[in-house]
Amino acid sequence: MKRIAFVNQRYGKEVNGGSEYYTRLMAQKLKEHYEVEVLTTKALTYEKWEDYYKEDIEEIDGVKVRRFGVKRKRSRILQRLLKILITRFGGNKRKITETWNKVLGPYVPDLVKYIRENKEEYDAFIFVTYMYYPAVFGMREAAEKAIFVPTAHDEYCIYFKLYEEVFRLPRKIVFLTPEERDFVHGLFHNEKIPGEVIGVGIDLPENIGEESFRKKYEIEGEYLLYAGRVDSEKGCDEMFDYFRRFSENGGDLQLVVIGKAYMDIPKQDNIRYLGFVSEEDKYNAIKGANILWLPSKFESLSIAVLEAMALGVPVIVNGKCEVLKGHCDRSGGGVSYESYEEFADGIFELSKDNYGVICERAQKYIDKEYDWNIIIDKWELILNGNTEK
Repeated sequence: MKRIAFVNQRYGKEVNGGSEYYTRLMAQKLKEHYEVEVLTTKALTYEKWEDYYKEDIEEIDGVKVRRFGVKRKRSRILQRLLKILITRFGGNKRKITETWNKVLGPYVPDLVKYIRENKEEYDAFIFVTYMYYPAVFGMREAAEKAIFVPTAHDEYCIYFKLYEEVFRLPRKIVFLTPEERDFVHGLFHNEKIPGEVIGVGIDLPENIGEESFRKKYEIEGEYLLYAGRVDSEKGCDEMFDYFRRFSENGGDLQLVVIGKAYMDIPKQDNIRYLGFVSEEDKYNAIKGANILWLPSKFESLSIAVLEAMALGVPVIVNGKCEVLKGHCDRSGGGVSYESYEEFADGIFELSKDNYGVICERAQKYIDKEYDWNIIIDKWELILNGNTEK
């Protein structure tokens, strides 16, 4: 049986993050076909990358997890200063951007050392997320065995000199959406590296019901749902502003927000912030929502959107994100917007008599494109060396 290692900056059931959740899903599914390990840090959150987990090696749902301590805390002040130097003063050089990456963290040289000293014991290393130190420096040590899942999108740091090398190092690349593939190829011109667009399968619990969620959190009436990290980087400041304007203009939906907060939540009677909730509560919350709202401009897939569609819940998304807009355009199970007026029109569109038709389109899209059997078959080709450019 082949031995593979996922490399991600964080890993654990308590971790709140898109690429981290993706890594956990894929590790769980591929362990049925391969000997799977995860190489990661002891950090729980990314604010300072402080060690949280105590054990060097543990098992989570049958997957061996090797954890490495972070050697220094994240310095946002130094990170911002380096960003200014790089973006405003012509400092977009490899050495300076490498320094920025080490400051961004999580700085785990022992993880990189482990890859270097043990790479012959693994058949493949799957590096998930392009941005952070473990992928940038770990991939250099095992490029010939590297499968890269960049989760890339159009943001300032992807243009840093450092990443020109990163996106040309791996043996193969797995993209989550066609939009991500087109963006990466257009920016780095690395089409010669064999690759494939492979999404992620969507598993739904057997018993999902909104009533237990409503009773537990005392929620009545119709609501929009936001599920994810509550952060200005995720577009949540604009989300709260749009919702305020929507309410002032007569909108009668509530906004329910679940996920860890990294910003202040407005004090408003029709905004319910519930914090980080269990998986059961999350699915029940989605099932009970009229619409799932994702305001982020920067996404490479969005499992939350796919889960909502799988449950027959339409979505409204930021149209400035090509990936999210693509989901809506291909499925017919949601709408996108680029301004407040388009957002308000989108809510109206999703509230008309054809609501049920939109829900059915969303579910059909997931059934066709995100079935686990299809996903695993594609990964088999990637891991067994049968992918051709």
